[in-house]
Amino acid sequence: MHHGKIDQEAFKGLVRKKWSVSLSMTALMLIIYFGFILLLAFNRDVLAQKIGEHMTLGIPVGLAVILSACALTGLYVRWANTTYDRTVNDIIDKMKR
Repeated sequence: MHHGKIDQEAFKGLVRKKWSVSLSMTALMLIIYFGFILLLAFNRDVLAQKIGEHMTLGIPVGLAVILSACALTGLYVRWANTTYDRTVNDIIDKMKR
């Protein structure tokens, strides 16, 4: 197989992997967010349950939605800065040789 063909296949594989990771994390965040919104819209009583004198269940659940966005962003950045960047650099190094 021609060397350029190997680089091209490696790059295409990397692009597929990036889309796979991005879309998976986006889908997970949408499920979390819209799950919260749908619960709020159709079963508000669950989130209105008191879990203390001055707090309802909706507050920690809402906070969990926000923190999940931060966590997923952090995971993506970690993946991009390690696995993705390393693979990009490997492909570039192979192309330079």
